[in-house]
Amino acid sequence: MTSTRPGPAWLTDAVLYQIYPQTYADSDGDGIGDFAGITDHLDHLAWLGIDALWLNPCFASPFRDAGYDVSDYLSTAPRYGGTDDLVALVDAARARGIRVLLDLVAGHTSDRHPWFLASAGDPGDHRYIWSDRPAEGFVASPGTRAGWYLPNFFDCQPALNFGYARSDAAEPWRQGVDAEGPRANRAALREIMDHWLRLGIAGFRVDMASSLVKDDPGKTETAKLWTELRDGLDRDHPQAALFAEWGDPAAAVAAGFHADFFLQFGGPDNGLPLRSLWNNNAGTVHEEWQQGPCYFDARAEGSARYFIDAWRAAADLTEGAGHLALPTANHDFSRLCTGPRTREQLAAAFAFQLTWPTVPAVYYGDEIGMRYLPGLPDTEGSVLGPRYNRAGSRTPMQWEPGPGAGFSSAPADRFYLPLDPDPDRPDVATQRADPDSLLQLVRRLIALRRAHPALGAHGTVEVLHDGYPLVHLRGGRYLVAVNPGRAPVELPLPLAAPAVAGARALEARGVAVGGGALRAEGFSYGIFELG
Repeated sequence: MTSTRPGPAWLTDAVLYQIYPQTYADSDGDGIGDFAGITDHLDHLAWLGIDALWLNPCFASPFRDAGYDVSDYLSTAPRYGGTDDLVALVDAARARGIRVLLDLVAGHTSDRHPWFLASAGDPGDHRYIWSDRPAEGFVASPGTRAGWYLPNFFDCQPALNFGYARSDAAEPWRQGVDAEGPRANRAALREIMDHWLRLGIAGFRVDMASSLVKDDPGKTETAKLWTELRDGLDRDHPQAALFAEWGDPAAAVAAGFHADFFLQFGGPDNGLPLRSLWNNNAGTVHEEWQQGPCYFDARAEGSARYFIDAWRAAADLTEGAGHLALPTANHDFSRLCTGPRTREQLAAAFAFQLTWPTVPAVYYGDEIGMRYLPGLPDTEGSVLGPRYNRAGSRTPMQWEPGPGAGFSSAPADRFYLPLDPDPDRPDVATQRADPDSLLQLVRRLIALRRAHPALGAHGTVEVLHDGYPLVHLRGGRYLVAVNPGRAPVELPLPLAAPAVAGARALEARGVAVGGGALRAEGFSYGIFELG
């Protein structure tokens, strides 16, 4: 495992916010969000209590996979603005105590990247993985070079060559991790990261972080690669943070990352811990995902135990070395508000997320209960299967009531994606004015987390009941109960009577303690300081 060398101090208490730049805020009326639009709304994030934000890829790209097909790592996509506009965003965010992280697509480029165009015309170039014969998964060369290349995802995303951990005489294209091409790509990663860090970026979320070295049992060689890069960060940019898209926090932290996300996919159990928590198999559903009811479901037929056990195992293995991040959603899977789950059910989910010992990550719009929007067209590679369309989680941010929702002044037919047509769709302005709104609750929960460090990422937790309601004790002093089910429930509390009798509600709706028992109405939550 990675040694317990300290990471950035700011990360310990961070609340992360993910922005999909295309649909957050459009400043110039072309129907696509941009850097200036994000800058214009930084006060919303500062008011909410966010102190770090992650932008989905904003590098130059043909956008055949929404920016995850990069054609120039050192230039921004013109749709968002120039590098100066990104730097202005970073500076404005820093003035508000907010750090900005970029999404680093490390494992592949666009097939229009100059590296690939050169490689497709030069048999001696090994920046990518080439075969001189047809092979499973390989795609025919588009250039003068004879042969086939290996893509990572879509055909337009040729895999960068970081080498193979194992050789195979039947596959002569397998190069070792220290061959010329893999060495050049590792050096390029360092240069790309250094370029943006020198411009004020606070770190990176790394796309498909575990996939770089091919045929790598246990990800051993991939871990060595990231450990080497982490060593460089510790030396040259000690306040920079690396978040992994790995889905296995213990493995990612051992590989040198500061943090990893519990994901809907990835890891030894293919993402089941998070799906068992609050995905309800509606909206973006991968055909291979199998599960029963999730815990945050009105029918109260799920179990929190699978998530808790997976979290505890990862927390034990990463203690002192890194962080576990718990997202509400992201650009690849359904929002919290999806399918039959309604906005009234989300308060309990946020009460859990913002008091559980992880680094919380709020996906834009979840703080107001934006819903996953079904039935959208395939947009920049959003459709991955008959029932798996990611566009529904990428719709425009809803800032205010009325046409355009404050997202853009462009005609609606020019929007990157359609707005939610529901006349009752939530918006920031309306919820800012309502003290009982979900947005105001999320703000209070973030403030509560800051005011009481025992509720943060690394305080102790004791689970008192893992059914309905879920009840846990933070720092031996703060009692948290959430009931995401529709039916009211009551249970005895295994705590000393004086402690319960002196409990003071810090934030509660529908939960009461007293007489040695806890009573929770449907869709309720409560955070109490014990006497």
